[in-house]
Amino acid sequence: MQGITKALRLHGRQLRHAVLQHMNKGIFSWATLISRIQSESPTVIIPHIGLENITVSEILKAKGEAEAGAVYWCDTSNLVHEAVKHMTAHNVGALVVLKSGDMKQLAGIVTERDFARKILLPGRPSEETRVEDIMTEEDKLITVSSSTNILRAMEVMTDKHIRHVPVYDEKVVGMISVGDVVRAIVDQQHQEVKQLKKYIRGDYY
Repeated sequence: MQGITKALRLHGRQLRHAVLQHMNKGIFSWATLISRIQSESPTVIIPHIGLENITVSEILKAKGEAEAGAVYWCDTSNLVHEAVKHMTAHNVGALVVLKSGDMKQLAGIVTERDFARKILLPGRPSEETRVEDIMTEEDKLITVSSSTNILRAMEVMTDKHIRHVPVYDEKVVGMISVGDVVRAIVDQQHQEVKQLKKYIRGDYY
């Protein structure tokens, strides 16, 4: 019962910053966040096993991205316009970028932020600019593995000021966002509170 409380005490600052980045608001409200997440996903995401036992693998399974076929990607030769249409079609904020001609080789990542900063603001034509010209390249790319603990993943994203991280196990197996991490943490907290209420009511002997 102490797992969530301890985690929030030790990592609450990182979580708060991550949530603010995700929601892009200046005011943090647990009530608003929990209400928002519960309304978006009324079912349990991950069974209550404690944050110390949750890995990125559990998040991918909950998202349905345990199989490589569920990874949303483009290649370096694609036009930015095509990549953005792909993001929009699948309601995602980032795509893994694979090297053109070698679809097993990770080249980088392209995000909505890249599009906004490198295409919209300077007025570059997305129909004439290739993904490789605006993506974050492999040598600067931050990744996690499927065995990375959820709190470590949150710490990495917060420290590096990034909202999307590819999951790499010798090959790309998925992508997680700060929203996925926050959702899983809040879901675990919600389940722990429910168990505590059952304990108080005497449902446990």
